Amino acid sequence: MSKMASPVRCVARRIFRDCTRKVSVLSTQQDTKPIYPSNSIVCRCYSNDFEEKSTHFGFETVPEGEKAERVYKVFESVAEKYDVMNDAMSLGIHRLWKDMLLHIMNPLPGARLLDTAGGTGDISMRFLEYTRTQWERQQRRAVRSRQTLSWQDISHNYAPSHDQGPVESTAVVCDINKEMLKVGKDKAEKMGYSSGLSWVVGDAEELPFADDQFDVYTIAFGIRNVTHIEQALEEALRVLKPGGRFMCLEFSKVSNPLLSRLYDAYSFQLIPVMGEVIAGDWKSYQYLVESIRKFPDQETFKGMIEDAGFLQVQYFNLTGGVVAIHSGFKL
Repeated sequence: MSKMASPVRCVARRIFRDCTRKVSVLSTQQDTKPIYPSNSIVCRCYSNDFEEKSTHFGFETVPEGEKAERVYKVFESVAEKYDVMNDAMSLGIHRLWKDMLLHIMNPLPGARLLDTAGGTGDISMRFLEYTRTQWERQQRRAVRSRQTLSWQDISHNYAPSHDQGPVESTAVVCDINKEMLKVGKDKAEKMGYSSGLSWVVGDAEELPFADDQFDVYTIAFGIRNVTHIEQALEEALRVLKPGGRFMCLEFSKVSNPLLSRLYDAYSFQLIPVMGEVIAGDWKSYQYLVESIRKFPDQETFKGMIEDAGFLQVQYFNLTGGVVAIHSGFKL
């Protein structure tokens, strides 16, 4: 009964949302087909008819209204050194975690991705590269299959071809922080991503997109910074097409006691120091470490995803549970 009640609760909450939001877009191309009408106003907002509550900002308790602003300032402060710090903090392992996310996702050419809290665009660029490689692999298979054709098939293949070239996948990086998007857009241009990639300023709790737009929704190392995780999950469900896939890559709970003690010592003793030395910002990285410890464990988060209305929810632990990939489908 609980799984059947979850979609009903989602619909009931949406009845109370009624305001307009404009979409702010930074695009790397001029000719990409929009996934929402240009100059459109998307009706999407959560009501504020409840008394203000408190939440956590790292280990600190703050009013809910303050958290988003404080998180914004954290990432505004670290934006320029964000990618460098990711390599330093994880010793480069974050690249393998993100590659594993794409491997599990296994997107097909032509898929549309919403990369929420996408920051500097790492996931989106990997997605576009992966789908391009998939298309090239399909073409090689097609060539091999034609090597044993009959004379009739060969003659037929000499007919004029109407092939329009590769089916283009598209990725939208959506992040509330303009500084992170600016850094990501500059990086994408330097790396040669000139098409298929768009940059949108938007809140994970109030996504500026119409319903049923995307094949895949990802949020990597971002959902723990959201004030209302349940609302972000409901928004993910809303914007996905039927059959679409939700995927979250996030720090989680280490199960091995020895590894857990080593991980805690490394996190609290070294990461803030790295933040001060590399990014000139101790406090922001102290918050990031603390926010990881406040995030729900794997099973609890799995239950939250199911409560939002997703089905076939599962998770995969990486590096002993330091991070986990959660996956679910909108059916």
